[in-house]
Amino acid sequence: MIKSSIFFKYLKRHGINFFTGVPDSLLKDFCAYIDDHVPNEKHVISSNEGGAIALAAGHYLATGKTPLVYMQNSGLGNALNPLVSLADKDVYKIPMLLVIGWRGEPGVKDEPQHKKQGKITPALLETLEIPYAILSKNSSANLENIFKKASSYFKKESAPYAFLIKKDTFAPHSFGKKNSAPGKLSREEAIQEIINLIDPKDIVISTTGKASRELFEYREFLKQGHKKDFLTVGSMGHSSLIALGIALSKPKRQVYCLDGDGAVIMHMGHLGVIGKHAPENFKHVIFNNGVHDSVGGQETGANHIKFAPLAKIAGYKRTFLAKNRGDLIKKIALVKQNKGPVLLEIKVRHGSRKNLGRPTVSPAENKKEFMRFIEG
Repeated sequence: MIKSSIFFKYLKRHGINFFTGVPDSLLKDFCAYIDDHVPNEKHVISSNEGGAIALAAGHYLATGKTPLVYMQNSGLGNALNPLVSLADKDVYKIPMLLVIGWRGEPGVKDEPQHKKQGKITPALLETLEIPYAILSKNSSANLENIFKKASSYFKKESAPYAFLIKKDTFAPHSFGKKNSAPGKLSREEAIQEIINLIDPKDIVISTTGKASRELFEYREFLKQGHKKDFLTVGSMGHSSLIALGIALSKPKRQVYCLDGDGAVIMHMGHLGVIGKHAPENFKHVIFNNGVHDSVGGQETGANHIKFAPLAKIAGYKRTFLAKNRGDLIKKIALVKQNKGPVLLEIKVRHGSRKNLGRPTVSPAENKKEFMRFIEG
């Protein structure tokens, strides 16, 4: 395995000292090291991957130095436009090192939402004409040559170059910093209370990551099946507009979007779209733990954001905040009574059960059962 400290020394040696991106589970140890050893002005966790490309471009324009952008390969979709229309060698010629976690690598067991992205990632980089090196746990001895090749490309072409990171490439590194939890209630406990309190005919759309896994397991515990829930296992940040599409099409059914702070921040413009169309049956729940819980616990920036005023400005009719179980029970009753769009922010602690499972129903099966439930 590659020690993050060694990798970091190579980066510094080649003049890279600015870091931005969106955390990824395959890069969590490297991201943790960066978080512990780089000052805030040199390390910015971006709202989404496209924004990280723009941040990196700004750093290069101001300093002439090559920045680093980290992301999961699913984030290439968000990064595509600024990579092609901003950083590309046919446009502004902005060099940057892309460090990309290769989820869904062919031949490596992974979740269904990563399989297609993993399969097409090398071809996508080739289509973008971004050269790349594949790094694995066996790449330590060859780092000097890998970095020399990337550095030579930056000097010659002044354009992006990528490191495609396989699973288990980086050696474990624990966070030195401890993020304070916004609330004492766990996200799983909050999800259970919501499911207990909403009506049997209500429709639920849950966000990417552990929230959907916890919802799935609670339905299993209740022996209710999963037809009432659409589990957004991929497409981070888009569950609220999936919910909006359903709410506008089924105005007589209450639609609950169970969202996360990181997901909302990733595509915050969705709040304005929801507020503009203002379906009365739209209920938006944000579990705010201040971190990207599913990929290592890096800060989202949500501790510096007040979601309620943002939602009100965007056009939401009512907003509520819950900080404990008693709060949550009272506020859910108010959410049910009020016409939407309504926002309920729940302050929760970060972390989850170590034995938390994953959905055993395929996305296609989930979709089929869910559509039958909505039709019925």
